[in-house]
This record gives sequence, structure tokens and C-alpha cells, in this order.
Amino acid sequence: MATANTFPTASHSAPNLGRIKRHPRNGSTPTLFPDVPPTRDSGPESLPPPGAAPERVGIARLAFSSPRADAKRGTEYFLLPVRSILNHCDSERVPFSWTVNSYRGCEFGCQYCYARYTHEFMDLDGADFERKIFVKQDAGALAARDLIVEKIQGEHIAIGTATDPYQPAEREFGVTRAILERMAERKGLSVSITTKSDQVLRDVDLLRRIAEHSNISVNVSITTLRTRLARLLEPRAPRPDLRMNAVRELRRAGISAGVFAMPILPGITDRPEDLDALARAARDAGAQWFAASVLFLMPSAQNQFFPFLDAKFPKLARRYRDWFSRSNYAPETYRREMLARVAALRKKYGLGSRPVEVVRQDEGSEQMSLGLEFNAEGNAPERVASACAAQSPLRVLASG
Repeated sequence: MATANTFPTASHSAPNLGRIKRHPRNGSTPTLFPDVPPTRDSGPESLPPPGAAPERVGIARLAFSSPRADAKRGTEYFLLPVRSILNHCDSERVPFSWTVNSYRGCEFGCQYCYARYTHEFMDLDGADFERKIFVKQDAGALAARDLIVEKIQGEHIAIGTATDPYQPAEREFGVTRAILERMAERKGLSVSITTKSDQVLRDVDLLRRIAEHSNISVNVSITTLRTRLARLLEPRAPRPDLRMNAVRELRRAGISAGVFAMPILPGITDRPEDLDALARAARDAGAQWFAASVLFLMPSAQNQFFPFLDAKFPKLARRYRDWFSRSNYAPETYRREMLARVAALRKKYGLGSRPVEVVRQDEGSEQMSLGLEFNAEGNAPERVASACAAQSPLRVLASG
């Protein structure tokens, strides 16, 4: 019988996934929501009819008016006007001051994704996170303007804290590349990219140009080396071997890169032999660091993940509900156990615990070090990024 802080080992067999039907195209560009009569302050006759949506404000209003640009693979893409590309983050729990998310929503559809709650700011359900993707307009011009602000000098910019910058939409809309092109024109920046996609290799030329005058590193997220399991957990993300090869190619190109083994899913990806294989593969690919954190499950993510467990891992479903229904975190004893396991693997394979960035002094910036801090509770980028977005919805609304 499993103890309060351990899980039975789940079977890693996964059913074949059917093809996703492409959404039909048409010549129109419908908005995301149907028209709703505007509300007024005078007279009951001006109130919206029963059941009508309330008047939206902020990012929800922008989403409401965003025209649909395309529809593919069962996913709709909308053009979202935003005021800025950089989002300031002043939470004490994060090791960076600025974040960049090229898109709102992510087509990879990871079953456990914590960032689903960000769609709720737009009056959308978390289940729409991978079906309705918002493409930020004028990214290059906005990034050029944001990057000249003096206060960002010497502070770290984290790209991909909530949505993957190299999800499929990037092939067609190129928002991430437009931002990187502007970063390549600047000097003295400190930048990191976190992605599940080998598409990052497309931008090696830009990454090398940025590295000439700034510090840049890439974190490739790989939860498991088991291909069928990864397809089940992360339906549209590239295969684990492609991601690991991206680490190898980035290192060959002279770009700092490491592996984020996160999140660790209790009873699913936490077996000692699986984590060992992942750390060994990271070492063999030339990764400079190997970082991990345990699953962080907010209510919007639970709404997606719990039914998934019921269908695919029924023996684990009850334990997950016991653990996460009362808290977004796994029990501390389990988190400490995983941290110790990962620390032992780093020592075994000679891997670092975090990327270290040094901003060059020759561009007038003070030298600084940036580390992704992992405290006793197992807080890591996935969790601290959530803290940044959650601590001030107004900041999220302001930047889109």
C-alpha cells in the first residue's frame, strides 16, 4: 500500500492518438465572441438581456474584439493588440524582473499546464488554452520600444514563462523571432528562453548574434524520454528525442543550454530509473544544467488534469485529488524527496543546478549573476512564473 507521500508506479503504455481534424477556413474573420449589446447606466431598458455576457474590460475586451486570423489543426488563431511585449514582474519569489510571452495560449496542450488560468483573464475557460491562441500584434516594433527603456538594463528577461515561444503558431506568425531580432540589436541584455520545441534551432543565427553582446541561455523542457508517455501528457509537443537533440545542437553552436525536467509528475515520471535516464541523456547532449520541480496544479489546471487521470491513470486519480484538492502543491515531504533525488543525479553526471548569467560590464552594465533558485519547497521557474503572473492581474492586463 502506498504511503501518504508516495505513489504507485503507473503503467506507461499510451493509446494511439487519433489525428486532429483541421478547422475549415472561410473568407470571413469572425471575432471570438458573439456581439453583446453595450450596457448603459440609465434605465432598466438599457440592461443586457438575461444570460447576456457583461461588458468586458481590459484584456477580455481586447480578446473579444480580436479578429480570427486562421484556423488549423482544430485551433483558432486571433490577432491580439497589446500595449507592450515586456511584462514587469516584481514578485520576490522569482529570479527575473521581466517576462515575455509571444502568445496567449499554447497549442502543445500539455495536460498538466499551470498557465491555463491565464485564459480566465480573457473570460475564457482554461480548456480553451490550446484551442484559442492569441497572437500578439506588432511584436517587433513594441519590443524595440520596450528594450530601450533604461530600467531593463542589467535585469533578466525570461521568455516563455507561461506559453511556449516555439509552439506551432510561431512557424506562421514569427512573433518570437521578431522579438529576438530586436534583442540582437541591443547590447548588455540578460535573456533566457524556455521551450519544449526543437524549433528553437531555427533561430540559432539570432541567438549567436545576441550572445555576441548579451547573455542568453535556453532551457529545454523534457519531462520524460518515453515517447508514448510524452505524447499522452503533451499531445502536440515535439518528441523528447527531438528536444534533447536541440540541446545538443545548441551546445554545438556555442549557446548555453540545459534541461528542465519539469514538472515531475508523481507516480508517472518520477521513477528513479526514468529520472536517471533523463539526466544521463542531458549530460550526453552537453547540457550545462539539469533542473527539476514537482507538479504545481492550480484549480484551472485541475479541471483539465483530473479527468485526464480518471481516463488514463485511474489508479493515481484519487491520490492526486487528495494531494492537490486542498493545495496547489504536492506534500513537502515528497517535494524534498524529489529535490534530493535530482541533486544526486546532478552530482552523478556532473551537471549544474541552474544557468548562471553574467551581464557584460563593457556595455555599461553592472556585473550580476542570475540563478534559478530552488528552495526547500521545490519552487522552480514553472512555479515562480505563475507567482509573477498571479500576483498582479493588472500587470498582465496592461501588457497583454
